[in-house]
Amino acid sequence: MDIENLLRLVHVIGAAVLLGTGAGIAFFMVVARRTNDPKLIAHTAGTVVLADTVFTATAVILQPITGYLLASHIGWSLTEGWIALSLILYVVTGFFWLPVVWIQIRLRDLARLAMKSSAPLPAEWFRLYRIWFACGFPAFFAVIVIFWLMLTKPDIALF
Repeated sequence: MDIENLLRLVHVIGAAVLLGTGAGIAFFMVVARRTNDPKLIAHTAGTVVLADTVFTATAVILQPITGYLLASHIGWSLTEGWIALSLILYVVTGFFWLPVVWIQIRLRDLARLAMKSSAPLPAEWFRLYRIWFACGFPAFFAVIVIFWLMLTKPDIALF
């Protein structure tokens, strides 16, 4: 396998991990939340935090590296419209993902506290969950648009 195909493979796997882990995390958190069971939510949120740390964070770091190396190898300028727009959307996604990481940790911790004290989830948990839920939509749709841009490479004049 030549370097270009290897970079493409790693880049596509990273993109799939970002989309798949993000969708999976969201699904499991939403399903767990519907139970209102602090024990189940604490366990699920713990798994979500671990998955975000192991899979999402790794892909978040590798995507711009493999993307840059791939573009450089092929000879694409990072100012090409579809690449520049992808990078802008990647940053937008990050602006929504970073608070979500902190929120997931806080949701996990609040659920663990409720579980240990045999109490219901506190109001703060539900407030943070609503923020977490709302942040997922723009991030998810930005990633979908990035996929579309990468696959179609439309001729977009940004600069």
